[in-house]
Amino acid sequence: MEDYKKTTGRIFDIQRYSIHDGNGIRTIVFLKGCVLRCRWCCNPESQEYAVQTMMVQGEPKTIGRDVTVAEVMETVEKDRPYYRRTGGGLTLSGGESLCQPDFATALLRAAKESGISTAMESMGCAKWEVIEGLLPYLDQYLLDIKHRNPDKHREFTGRSNELMLENAKKIADSHMTELSIRVPVIPGFNDTPEEIRDIAAYTRDLGNVKRLHLLPYHRLGQDKYAGLGREYLMGDVKPPSNEKMNELLAAAKQVSGVECQIGG
Repeated sequence: MEDYKKTTGRIFDIQRYSIHDGNGIRTIVFLKGCVLRCRWCCNPESQEYAVQTMMVQGEPKTIGRDVTVAEVMETVEKDRPYYRRTGGGLTLSGGESLCQPDFATALLRAAKESGISTAMESMGCAKWEVIEGLLPYLDQYLLDIKHRNPDKHREFTGRSNELMLENAKKIADSHMTELSIRVPVIPGFNDTPEEIRDIAAYTRDLGNVKRLHLLPYHRLGQDKYAGLGREYLMGDVKPPSNEKMNELLAAAKQVSGVECQIGG
């Protein structure tokens, strides 16, 4: 076995047969650890790198396990026929995959070298050298941009956005991967036409962006907070209506200059 396939990382789930987070049918590997603490996070069990215990339907469940690249690829390889027929492949998610750079890079390399398409859902919050090192193995970068205002970004996520926006420009300028911008639409944070137009204009100015996704806020992760003994900071905030999402989609289309869609 090639040495890089012995690289170890910490994951908390592998989801097969997904039709989101990249083209076609995909296998999504969820990595532990994140640098942000977004109020709306639907995977709060991803935030801590440590192995945790979460109550699920009244039973304790261990969240997090250490695996090698070779072990993950055994699962990924099982669905190669689906990838071939649909243009799908492996997607890294989390958490933030860049928090485990050696493991993420080795996983992407293993998939690419075995002829499987790769994607990564990420905020781009890492040193540029880390991102640059994995771009040769990455077919699709699904890059989260949550807000253009650094102060508001810090208030709702715990960290400013300057590094992420700098990296977005460098990723676009590299022309090494298909770049999509993804915007989680969060009521009270970034759900005005003005805020979405601001992100859409930034997307236009980046150049080399394939499409812009607006991802409506949902409450599907709420029970996980109780299972971890944590407070759900979004309170009783309701998901945006279809009418609201279509209004924001129209705002994005006005200025982005790229394909825009809700979801994906």
